[in-house]
Amino acid sequence: MTSWQSLHDGWFLSAVPGPEIPEAVAEVRIPATVPGCVHTDLLAAGLIPDPYLDDNERTLAWIGRTDWRYETTFAWAGDPDDDARVELVCAGLDTVATITLNDVEVGRTANMHRGYRFDVRPLLRVGADNVLRVRFDSAYRYAEQWRDRLGDRPNAYPEPFHFIRKMACNFGWDWGPTLVTAGIWQEIGLRTWRVARLAEVRPLVTVATDRQDREGRVEVHVEIDRAGDAIPTDHTTVPAGGDDTPGDGDNGPAEDVVDGSVDGAPVTVRATVAGETVEAVLPPGQRGIDLTLTVADPELWWPRGYGDQPRYPLEVTLHAGGAQLDTWQRRIGFRSVRVDTTPDEHGTPFTLVVNDRPIFARGVNWIPDDCFPTRVTRARYAQRFDQAVAANVNFLRVWGGGRYESEDFYDLADSHGLLVAQDFLFACAAYPEEEPFASEVRAEAAEQVVRLASHPSLVAWFGNNENIWGWHDWDWQEPLAGRSWGAGYYFELLPGIVAELDPTRPYWPGSPWSGSPDRHPNDPAHGTTHIWDVWNQVDYLHYRDYRPRFVAEFGYQGPATYATLRRAIGDGELAADSVAMAHRQKAGDGDLKLARGLAAHLPEPRDFDDWHYLTQVNQARAISVGVEHLRSLRPICMGSVVWQLNDCWPVTSWAAVDGDGRRKPLWYALRHSYADRLLTVQPRDGKPTLVAVNDGGTPWTGRVEVTRLTLAGEPRAKTSIELDVPAYSSASWPLPADLARPDDPRAELLLADPGGTAERAFWFFAEDRELAYPQAEYDTTVEQTPDGVRVRVTARTVLRDLVLAPDRLDPAAVVDEALVTLLPGESTTFTVRSRQRLDPAALTARPVLRCVNDLVARE
Repeated sequence: MTSWQSLHDGWFLSAVPGPEIPEAVAEVRIPATVPGCVHTDLLAAGLIPDPYLDDNERTLAWIGRTDWRYETTFAWAGDPDDDARVELVCAGLDTVATITLNDVEVGRTANMHRGYRFDVRPLLRVGADNVLRVRFDSAYRYAEQWRDRLGDRPNAYPEPFHFIRKMACNFGWDWGPTLVTAGIWQEIGLRTWRVARLAEVRPLVTVATDRQDREGRVEVHVEIDRAGDAIPTDHTTVPAGGDDTPGDGDNGPAEDVVDGSVDGAPVTVRATVAGETVEAVLPPGQRGIDLTLTVADPELWWPRGYGDQPRYPLEVTLHAGGAQLDTWQRRIGFRSVRVDTTPDEHGTPFTLVVNDRPIFARGVNWIPDDCFPTRVTRARYAQRFDQAVAANVNFLRVWGGGRYESEDFYDLADSHGLLVAQDFLFACAAYPEEEPFASEVRAEAAEQVVRLASHPSLVAWFGNNENIWGWHDWDWQEPLAGRSWGAGYYFELLPGIVAELDPTRPYWPGSPWSGSPDRHPNDPAHGTTHIWDVWNQVDYLHYRDYRPRFVAEFGYQGPATYATLRRAIGDGELAADSVAMAHRQKAGDGDLKLARGLAAHLPEPRDFDDWHYLTQVNQARAISVGVEHLRSLRPICMGSVVWQLNDCWPVTSWAAVDGDGRRKPLWYALRHSYADRLLTVQPRDGKPTLVAVNDGGTPWTGRVEVTRLTLAGEPRAKTSIELDVPAYSSASWPLPADLARPDDPRAELLLADPGGTAERAFWFFAEDRELAYPQAEYDTTVEQTPDGVRVRVTARTVLRDLVLAPDRLDPAAVVDEALVTLLPGESTTFTVRSRQRLDPAALTARPVLRCVNDLVARE
């Protein structure tokens, strides 16, 4: 049996002498947390301020240009006379590392996105201290040297992130800070083994659903290492393998000792799943074998909303000489997945098909949840996933400027039934294809495809983020002057790796990609598209100009919640145009675009509180317009993937959940617009049309009452529509002329009420800044509860987009609802969870309780 000795304790960090290092840091040696990074260690030692607060990001830029040294001392209790193989396993080093053991260099690495292993048995001392050091050279210096050597290539930001295999957004993005990290960011330890070990286990799970007797099939490809094999001397190209870290198969110290004399003898591989077992013998010299298990009538794994997510334990063991040498365990799910791209009269679809059922992707994009990945615990992932599921999301796209997401991420996606598309890690830049990058990309891609093969939630690989589009439209071709830019990765290397190692999943060369080099890569009628002209150039109502097949990105900005901004800015001024707020706006001309969006729809803000509320409301409305339009096009459009679910720090951005984990009004809008049953009014040929979208598993029947009302709640016209919408489909009804044409557009609205079978839908005939709103009038009551309060609001006038923001009183307070529109005489109740006793008067007044028409002055 293999054994594992963790080397996570006793580490110290120090700066390698160099320029710009503060005196307080230059001469100290501080305790280091492993896994971790330099920034978090310096922060824990009190040597730097929080990089996320105020403008500290700027004053800490020296960290990314400094070399760092990690050091630990450990004892090794191995037997110097036995024949065990001992390997130093480094699951993740960020990024340009030199590893020495007892003053002997054992390897160098330059890729954050893969693991490494080194044969260190000859260097280990028994009965004496062993000193392990990892030196990290500046990622900046490495990237700039390769840029100068290979020739610069265009990118979206003035940083050299495309010349190093590292998390690109560490170098800053239009939503993220520039905090260039270094450190031992994943597990590190000693793996001891004898005779042979499982080097790679790659299960390919398929299921035949087009036959009467459903059959699951698991093809398990196994690669082994034998103790007599030599580790290649070029350690920079040796991946750690599929089973080198605790929790990935190592089950503690060995109990069975296998005599070394069986080295080179046959070994047996055994695989078991769902009560089925197969085994095979590998003769001496053979290192790979395929085992096939067939499972009769397995329960299918389904996306959330379509069925359950059963998973089956799969165990692979390695045996020799009557003893078990190694083991590997995962939970797998039986499901089929493909992408339907069969051309039709509308162009080329991009439709995910799971278990032969087309799935509309109610999606969000995922970025790293923190600039420092080790701070994203399983509990924090679980919180984000709960927020996604509660917003009726069923699809996550892992964006290509971050990381290949963790086992915790994918295990939670498996259990929640969330579909995942994982980008290979290329984003917004022309990437060099020369060495050493080609070999590094090949190694990291192979390692990650194998690592994630067991997860049923992973349904697609995308080759890159926006790089093919960039080559076509972002003025790259002239400055490239024929130099490589990544095409060989996206069209040859990566599809070849996926086809070889995991042909059960589709590969798509890029996001966006139209499916053919003969078409523009961002053609909405074909494949996947990104819609960014709306945010960058035109009003959000122009989302309705598109009839796309699958939108993999579109978004609209809004600021973080009040409590998050107040914590981040500290004593700085909270004003829309303050220096402190400007530091929280990373997008080019972002504040001007926010102002343009407000001017098109909403009253002019009078102060920061108005601006904060209105920009958040406008963000929510913009995305609601986009999502509901795209869903109303089903089945022409089969994907709406909003940019973005989450943030990595406190910032004005496109996120629905801000950097402190608080839900912005956009989150509540997503919950409504992504509901299984959506009633929406859409303009068709300039006239309001009622659309019912049913993403539930049963038919939607019932009656919808559609009424044209004055803002005072007086009916002017009315009709009834009988619903009968099959599962996973949509239906539409043009509204009659007496509803579609108001007497006074400034003073009327449409209300579509489905009688409790879904949330009701509103349609206003004019923009808020043009509407003849009355001054907002309402009555409130506040009832204390064991864990907070209930605030009941009864409208005496129309109240548009009512929001209660209890985080202004208690940063930990959470409210269950937002963006509620009430007609005169109607009531709603906000349930607030808070451990503090909240002031009822403050809860029910500006700026905590707001609606759009409280900005309208009484004439």
